[in-house]
Amino acid sequence: QVRLDESGGGLVQAGESLRLSCASSGSILRVDTMAWYRQAPGKQRELVATITTNGRTNYADSVKGRFTISRDSAENTVYLQMNSLKPGDTAVYYCNAGVLTPRLTNLEVWGQGTRVTVSS
Repeated sequence: QVRLDESGGGLVQAGESLRLSCASSGSILRVDTMAWYRQAPGKQRELVATITTNGRTNYADSVKGRFTISRDSAENTVYLQMNSLKPGDTAVYYCNAGVLTPRLTNLEVWGQGTRVTVSS
């Protein structure tokens, strides 16, 4: 069993910052690419940012220059620093990871989501 547990969401005003965290736990041999997705009310889930095992990052155009993804590979944890937040960033944010288990099974794992609300 592998879990991803997000934290750090909340209610902020436009222009403020939040830092999301996502910790992995369970039967893990290796965590590969980690990512953050978000889903706004009435919209499809969209990719926000990804980070590979060697630290290569990729961002959605809408968050470039404002959000930063990082990871602590020793702790199998990924972070999302969100600055200059806008009301359009309001969504439930989900952590995602590719995991290799000790039985050499590849899993795609999702967290339960953490809500971010940005007021104008």
